[in-house]
Amino acid sequence: MTLPNILTLLRVAATPLIAALALLGGETGMLAAAALFAAAAVTDWLDGFLARRLNQTSAFGAMFDPIADKLQVGVTLAVLMIGGELGSWAAAPALAILARELLVSGLREAMAGMGAGRIPSSFAAKLKTTAQMAALTLLLLAAGGLDPMVRTAGLALLWLAAALSLWTGAAYLKAALQALRPAA
Repeated sequence: MTLPNILTLLRVAATPLIAALALLGGETGMLAAAALFAAAAVTDWLDGFLARRLNQTSAFGAMFDPIADKLQVGVTLAVLMIGGELGSWAAAPALAILARELLVSGLREAMAGMGAGRIPSSFAAKLKTTAQMAALTLLLLAAGGLDPMVRTAGLALLWLAAALSLWTGAAYLKAALQALRPAA
Protein backbone atom coordinates (compact mmCIF):
# COMPACT_ATOMS: atom_id res chain seq x y z
CA MET A 1 0.00 0.00 0.00
CA THR A 2 1.50 3.29 -1.11
CA LEU A 3 1.48 6.54 0.87
CA PRO A 4 -0.91 8.25 -1.61
CA ASN A 5 -3.38 5.37 -1.24
CA ILE A 6 -3.09 5.48 2.55
CA LEU A 7 -3.90 9.21 2.45
CA THR A 8 -6.96 8.49 0.30
CA LEU A 9 -8.16 5.84 2.76
CA LEU A 10 -7.56 8.21 5.68
CA ARG A 11 -9.79 10.75 3.92
CA VAL A 12 -12.52 8.14 3.63
CA ALA A 13 -12.10 7.24 7.32
CA ALA A 14 -12.19 10.94 8.33
CA THR A 15 -15.58 11.53 6.70
CA PRO A 16 -17.76 9.87 9.38
CA LEU A 17 -15.69 11.60 12.06
CA ILE A 18 -16.33 14.97 10.40
CA ALA A 19 -20.05 14.17 10.35
CA ALA A 20 -20.09 13.04 13.98
CA LEU A 21 -18.25 16.15 15.16
CA ALA A 22 -20.56 18.44 13.19
CA LEU A 23 -23.66 16.64 14.41
CA LEU A 24 -22.47 16.98 18.00
CA GLY A 25 -22.96 20.64 17.30
CA GLY A 26 -21.84 23.53 19.36
CA GLU A 27 -18.84 25.65 18.64
CA THR A 28 -16.31 23.01 19.65
CA GLY A 29 -17.84 20.24 17.52
CA MET A 30 -18.17 22.44 14.45
CA LEU A 31 -14.69 23.91 14.76
CA ALA A 32 -13.22 20.41 15.19
CA ALA A 33 -15.22 19.22 12.16
CA ALA A 34 -13.91 22.19 10.15
CA ALA A 35 -10.32 21.46 11.15
CA LEU A 36 -10.63 17.77 10.25
CA PHE A 37 -12.43 18.61 7.00
CA ALA A 38 -9.69 21.08 6.02
CA ALA A 39 -6.96 18.54 6.85
CA ALA A 40 -8.73 15.91 4.75
CA ALA A 41 -9.11 18.41 1.89
CA VAL A 42 -5.36 19.05 1.95
CA THR A 43 -4.70 15.31 1.71
CA ASP A 44 -6.82 15.30 -1.46
CA TRP A 45 -4.22 17.50 -3.09
CA LEU A 46 -1.30 15.80 -1.34
CA ASP A 47 -2.17 12.24 -2.36
CA GLY A 48 -2.32 13.20 -6.04
CA PHE A 49 0.88 15.22 -5.81
CA LEU A 50 2.75 12.38 -4.10
CA ALA A 51 1.39 9.74 -6.49
CA ARG A 52 2.73 11.70 -9.46
CA ARG A 53 5.97 12.80 -7.77
CA LEU A 54 6.84 9.34 -6.42
CA ASN A 55 5.55 7.60 -9.55
CA GLN A 56 3.03 5.70 -7.42
CA THR A 57 -0.11 6.19 -9.45
CA SER A 58 -2.36 3.16 -9.30
CA ALA A 59 -5.72 1.84 -10.43
CA PHE A 60 -6.76 1.79 -6.76
CA GLY A 61 -5.91 5.48 -6.35
CA ALA A 62 -7.56 6.42 -9.64
CA MET A 63 -10.76 4.71 -8.49
CA PHE A 64 -10.83 5.63 -4.79
CA ASP A 65 -9.60 9.23 -4.88
CA PRO A 66 -12.77 10.52 -6.60
CA ILE A 67 -14.89 8.33 -4.32
CA ALA A 68 -13.20 9.85 -1.27
CA ASP A 69 -13.85 13.36 -2.63
CA LYS A 70 -17.52 12.68 -3.33
CA LEU A 71 -18.02 11.02 0.04
CA GLN A 72 -16.36 13.87 1.93
CA VAL A 73 -18.29 16.57 0.06
CA GLY A 74 -21.63 14.76 -0.04
CA VAL A 75 -21.68 13.80 3.63
CA THR A 76 -20.60 17.28 4.73
CA LEU A 77 -23.26 18.94 2.58
CA ALA A 78 -25.87 16.59 4.04
CA VAL A 79 -24.73 17.27 7.60
CA LEU A 80 -24.85 21.04 7.07
CA MET A 81 -28.34 20.78 5.60
CA ILE A 82 -29.63 18.40 8.30
CA GLY A 83 -28.19 20.64 11.00
CA GLY A 84 -29.94 23.66 9.52
CA GLU A 85 -26.65 25.42 8.79
CA LEU A 86 -27.67 26.00 5.18
CA GLY A 87 -30.87 27.86 4.45
CA SER A 88 -33.39 26.30 2.11
CA TRP A 89 -32.18 28.49 -0.76
CA ALA A 90 -28.70 26.96 -0.36
CA ALA A 91 -30.23 23.59 -1.30
CA ALA A 92 -29.96 24.57 -4.98
CA PRO A 93 -26.15 24.71 -5.13
CA ALA A 94 -25.88 21.66 -2.86
CA LEU A 95 -28.16 19.64 -5.15
CA ALA A 96 -26.30 20.83 -8.27
CA ILE A 97 -23.02 19.68 -6.75
CA LEU A 98 -24.45 16.31 -5.71
CA ALA A 99 -26.15 15.76 -9.09
CA ARG A 100 -22.89 16.43 -10.93
CA GLU A 101 -20.99 14.03 -8.69
CA LEU A 102 -23.55 11.27 -9.29
CA LEU A 103 -23.55 11.91 -13.04
CA VAL A 104 -19.77 11.78 -13.32
CA SER A 105 -19.58 8.67 -11.12
CA GLY A 106 -22.14 6.91 -13.27
CA LEU A 107 -20.35 7.90 -16.46
CA ARG A 108 -17.02 6.69 -15.09
CA GLU A 109 -18.62 3.38 -14.18
CA ALA A 110 -20.20 3.04 -17.63
CA MET A 111 -16.92 3.88 -19.33
CA ALA A 112 -15.01 1.35 -17.22
CA GLY A 113 -17.62 -1.31 -17.98
CA MET A 114 -17.31 -0.66 -21.71
CA GLY A 115 -13.52 -0.52 -21.67
CA ALA A 116 -13.48 3.15 -22.69
CA GLY A 117 -10.52 5.26 -21.66
CA ARG A 118 -10.46 7.44 -18.57
CA ILE A 119 -11.22 11.15 -19.04
CA PRO A 120 -8.57 13.22 -17.25
CA SER A 121 -9.64 15.85 -14.76
CA SER A 122 -9.77 19.35 -16.24
CA PHE A 123 -8.40 22.51 -14.68
CA ALA A 124 -12.00 23.70 -14.20
CA ALA A 125 -12.80 20.47 -12.31
CA LYS A 126 -9.81 21.10 -10.05
CA LEU A 127 -11.12 24.63 -9.42
CA LYS A 128 -14.54 23.15 -8.64
CA THR A 129 -13.03 20.81 -6.07
CA THR A 130 -11.02 23.65 -4.51
CA ALA A 131 -14.12 25.87 -4.32
CA GLN A 132 -16.15 23.03 -2.76
CA MET A 133 -13.53 22.26 -0.15
CA ALA A 134 -13.02 25.93 0.73
CA ALA A 135 -16.78 26.58 0.85
CA LEU A 136 -17.49 23.65 3.14
CA THR A 137 -14.56 24.49 5.43
CA LEU A 138 -15.84 28.07 5.75
CA LEU A 139 -19.42 26.94 6.33
CA LEU A 140 -18.32 24.56 9.08
CA LEU A 141 -16.24 27.36 10.64
CA ALA A 142 -19.22 29.74 10.45
CA ALA A 143 -21.42 27.14 12.14
CA GLY A 144 -18.77 27.07 14.85
CA GLY A 145 -19.49 30.69 15.66
CA LEU A 146 -17.01 32.60 13.54
CA ASP A 147 -17.84 36.00 12.05
CA PRO A 148 -20.96 36.05 9.81
CA MET A 149 -18.77 37.19 6.91
CA VAL A 150 -17.17 33.72 6.98
CA ARG A 151 -20.62 32.24 6.27
CA THR A 152 -21.19 34.74 3.46
CA ALA A 153 -17.85 33.83 1.88
CA GLY A 154 -18.66 30.13 2.29
CA LEU A 155 -22.04 30.52 0.59
CA ALA A 156 -20.51 32.53 -2.26
CA LEU A 157 -17.93 29.78 -2.80
CA LEU A 158 -20.69 27.15 -2.63
CA TRP A 159 -22.56 28.92 -5.46
CA LEU A 160 -19.30 29.19 -7.43
CA ALA A 161 -18.67 25.47 -6.86
CA ALA A 162 -22.21 24.72 -8.08
CA ALA A 163 -21.69 26.76 -11.26
CA LEU A 164 -18.37 25.00 -11.87
CA SER A 165 -20.07 21.67 -11.12
CA LEU A 166 -22.67 22.26 -13.82
CA TRP A 167 -20.06 23.45 -16.31
CA THR A 168 -17.60 20.61 -15.71
CA GLY A 169 -20.41 18.07 -15.51
CA ALA A 170 -21.65 19.10 -18.94
CA ALA A 171 -18.11 18.95 -20.35
CA TYR A 172 -17.56 15.52 -18.80
CA LEU A 173 -20.89 14.27 -20.19
CA LYS A 174 -19.96 15.47 -23.67
CA ALA A 175 -16.50 13.84 -23.51
CA ALA A 176 -17.92 10.60 -22.09
CA LEU A 177 -20.61 10.36 -24.77
CA GLN A 178 -17.97 10.82 -27.44
CA ALA A 179 -15.77 8.15 -25.83
CA LEU A 180 -18.71 5.75 -25.54
CA ARG A 181 -19.94 6.32 -29.10
CA PRO A 182 -19.33 3.23 -31.21
CA ALA A 183 -16.65 3.65 -33.86
CA ALA A 184 -18.19 4.17 -37.28
